[in-house]
Amino acid sequence: MSTHTPRPTGTAQPTPPRIRVAVVEDDARLRRAFLEALETSPDCLPIGACATATEAVREIPALRPDVVIVDVNLPDSTSVEHIAALSTRIPTAQILIVTVYQDPETTFQALAAGAHGYLVKPVMPDRLLEAIREVREGGVPMTRTIARKVIQAFRDHETGIAPPSADVQATAATAAARTAVEAALAPREQQVLELLCEGCYYKEIAKRLGISISTVGTYVKRIYEKLHCTNRWEVLEKSRGGHVR
Repeated sequence: MSTHTPRPTGTAQPTPPRIRVAVVEDDARLRRAFLEALETSPDCLPIGACATATEAVREIPALRPDVVIVDVNLPDSTSVEHIAALSTRIPTAQILIVTVYQDPETTFQALAAGAHGYLVKPVMPDRLLEAIREVREGGVPMTRTIARKVIQAFRDHETGIAPPSADVQATAATAAARTAVEAALAPREQQVLELLCEGCYYKEIAKRLGISISTVGTYVKRIYEKLHCTNRWEVLEKSRGGHVR
């Protein structure tokens, strides 16, 4: 893995914290292009890059990224397992997929694994930076063709035309549940929920988020109220696509 140090840009001026971005891309040319695009942005900070899934899962969590740009197909992973692993290990980070795959099944699987956005290559630098800002602010950036295909897949399923496979239906349900839950919760509440899903206790959540245990309790109470749940089990079931109440 290579960590990335931005080039000097002259006299430093007081600015808001930049978005910390890590890149997972096996194509050296594209990896370099992504880093260069990040380097030109006034509000993005490239902090590291990896060429393999193994390296990414092992090294990137320690860099504490805000956003991780990830390809689906890597030399040592052709599924979405590395996306799920990164999402689990960095619950506060936003996962932005940048890939050549355009089929709805791959899209559903990536969203279910923890992705928050999905772009199809080639991606212009301006669009990449726009998507990073959008996903960081809680949006779900998607290439237009992908968004249309996802919508059409749901419509076809509803009308009985070309019904998705069982796996696609399951991943689609999980993705839809995740979207609904995230829409209901504020960003900090989403972070607390992610840690609850990891099995963390209040004390650990407080430590990882830099807040007090009583504040964690307040967030959990709000999560229960918004999701109409009474305990952690119900919250976990609803966030994973279960039908609670």
